[in-house]
Amino acid sequence: MDALGLLRIRVRRGMNLAVRDTRSSDPYVVIESGSQRVKTRVIKDNCNPVWDEELTIYVKDLNDSIVLSVYDKDTFTGDDSMGNARIDIKPYIECLRMGLKDLPDGTRIDRVAPSSENCLADESFVVWNKGKMTQDMILRLRNVECGEVDVQIEWLDLPGCSRGFKI
Repeated sequence: MDALGLLRIRVRRGMNLAVRDTRSSDPYVVIESGSQRVKTRVIKDNCNPVWDEELTIYVKDLNDSIVLSVYDKDTFTGDDSMGNARIDIKPYIECLRMGLKDLPDGTRIDRVAPSSENCLADESFVVWNKGKMTQDMILRLRNVECGEVDVQIEWLDLPGCSRGFKI
């Protein structure tokens, strides 16, 4: 595998997700990039679910799209779409390329504002904490009447490899 590294995506919670059943939904999250597809467990009857799960994908190309989709689990029919969002890792990768180390916990490296180029519902910060860089994001779902998903991303180097992209 010619991966540059791994991206850990902590899928924390959904907020104000669309109703797809009678009064609620049974949501789960799918993360896709290239041929990879990973998903969370289903949370029954909840439009404000807390998954608090870590999903990991390998990154082969920094230009590949990473798409988060939310679905409503159905028993007898196909699962209903509850929207999707693109996870933009480029600002985060730029911060990693700075090669910063030994910063005080809570140091904000960069601020990313919502724009037409990303799916951010609010500004997002790349932060140094406990010896690693993370970025918290609240993603506004597209192609749906309402809903947001709270996630955090973190880069993981592959064992035995230096960072797979040029610093």
